Amino acid sequence: MTTATAAAAAVADSGNAAWLMMASALVLLMAPGVAFFYGGMVRTGQIVAMLKMIFFCIVIVTVLWFAIGYSLAFGPDAGGLGVIGTLDRAFLRGIGSGSLTGSVPTVTFVVFHLSFAIVTVALIAGSIAGRAKMGGWIAFVIAWTLLVYIPMAHWVFDPAGWVAAQLGAVDFSGGTVVEIGSGAAGLALATVAGKRADFERQDIRPHNLPLVVIGLSLMWFGWFGFNTGSSLGTPGGAAMAFLNSQLAAGAAMAGWAVTSWWRTRRVGLLDMCMGAVTGLVAMTPLAGGVSPVWASIIGFLAGLTCAFAISWKYRLGVDDTLDVVGIHGWGGIVGMVMAGLCATGTLTGHKGLFYGGSWDLLGKQLTATVVLGLYSFVMTALIGKVIEATIGLREPGGMVEEEQAYSEVLYDNLKELTADHGRAPGADAEPESASALVARLREVLLTAPTGPEGGGGQTGGGREDDGGRK
Repeated sequence: MTTATAAAAAVADSGNAAWLMMASALVLLMAPGVAFFYGGMVRTGQIVAMLKMIFFCIVIVTVLWFAIGYSLAFGPDAGGLGVIGTLDRAFLRGIGSGSLTGSVPTVTFVVFHLSFAIVTVALIAGSIAGRAKMGGWIAFVIAWTLLVYIPMAHWVFDPAGWVAAQLGAVDFSGGTVVEIGSGAAGLALATVAGKRADFERQDIRPHNLPLVVIGLSLMWFGWFGFNTGSSLGTPGGAAMAFLNSQLAAGAAMAGWAVTSWWRTRRVGLLDMCMGAVTGLVAMTPLAGGVSPVWASIIGFLAGLTCAFAISWKYRLGVDDTLDVVGIHGWGGIVGMVMAGLCATGTLTGHKGLFYGGSWDLLGKQLTATVVLGLYSFVMTALIGKVIEATIGLREPGGMVEEEQAYSEVLYDNLKELTADHGRAPGADAEPESASALVARLREVLLTAPTGPEGGGGQTGGGREDDGGRK
């Protein structure tokens, strides 16, 4: 697709326009999917905080994208260098209901790539789950969106960007920008934030597997929009991306299961969920530009190798809480490399090595992978250091959500209180009068903890020093 500035003479395609609108809605659905997916894997006292971190991304990135983000990512290129756009389209100036980008309304194109930005930043939250300070996270979302995501989006997604125009690497849906970008950022941010007290000491398990499955379902459903929307310019490209995404997810579940069985002689529900995500990640660079057979192979390889990659954090001593690096970072690398090997040429005209192409495309894929990965890592580390030195990135004692902690302790206390009141006559104590019960209820409400300082204000190992997740 071309940018709005080059689409004056384009002709609208109602089919493409309708599907891109649907694809945009599907990708936006991935944000709550990430929230539930991560929320099911953190401790009970951290669910609400995790959900808030993700939904803050939705609010903040939406405002930034409307104000200057879209203009800097897809506006006229500044100086013809392919590095960043200008502010000519700030606040969507000059874009109306009749403006077209390629064959679709520009306003739909704006929302489509807004959804990419939201999901990318949300993915990073998993790397510091359990120890992030909410104010520091908000500052990080603002800084990372402006300084890291928007420039990378211009490089890869805008036809005038240096990766698309000068390097010539293939990345239709964000294998570098979204997956490798979030993986490298997760590695840097987890390094800056430091380890939890129980890292390497406790077996980390999700406290709520049904919530994880719900999150995966929303993400899986949304990925069909993620991997198909950018392929609309080629007949059949979106349809092939749809099929390949499903095949890769299923094959990746099998690949992860093989690794899990080989290492532990068991395959759990969480293994299946993690495996499916790796397959969808690996298909992101070129889902519509490979054959179904290769999509299955790519998915299987991604699941097989990402299951090993998540254990590297223990060797490196980096507490990547929810394995953002091993799944999204490594899965994105697998996808970019395999695109250089097995691209059919139907989307870009550039064939991979296995289809009669030269080593040239593979070299371009590796160059884009290394450059964008390093850029995201270095910039994220700098942003994290500045935030840690100023307002703070890490919550002292671990991330404790006062809303969740308060409700859990209040529930436990009220349950005990009502149980005492309901004892039958002749038991250890006589039933309390109504006035005495009200007095005790008032005492519970006044003494229940209201935050991290509340002292024992949560159940299920909410503080990072209390042991592993339930």
